[in-house]
Amino acid sequence: MIYVVDSNTFRVLGNYYPARFPSLWEQLNALVTDGRWSSVREVRKELDLQNVSEHVDQWAESVKRIFVPPSTHDLEKVAEILAVRHFQQLIGEKQRLRGWPVADPFIVARAMTSGGCVVTEEEWKKNGAKIPNVCEHFGVDWTSLEGLMDREGWRF
Repeated sequence: MIYVVDSNTFRVLGNYYPARFPSLWEQLNALVTDGRWSSVREVRKELDLQNVSEHVDQWAESVKRIFVPPSTHDLEKVAEILAVRHFQQLIGEKQRLRGWPVADPFIVARAMTSGGCVVTEEEWKKNGAKIPNVCEHFGVDWTSLEGLMDREGWRF
């Protein structure tokens, strides 16, 4: 399974210090090496604007190849997602006005084109315009970091 990871999951990883949770980071690195942990360029841009922990920022820089630019097919899927009027809310007013990156539609689009699973800490909300709602609408698998650990059978 290919995982396409949201920026909020990288922030959660800030709670797992490599010196205290070395086996977690070994597992993450194995997913990267296997090409199964991925993200999108817009997530890296979001992380650059946010205060992520130093160890997560350093790790993200060391595996920067995971932050892929959108392919033509990805962009077609982004357009498909944003064609749903309700999902245009994924792009908030602050992001539009300030020119900040918006990764959400790119994350779902990448999962759509790769047959992957979105990893996000967002929760499905009735009538919501969150990543899980978009995933459900388009039939895309999604989970949280803890869900990924469960799917992979990780125990620490």
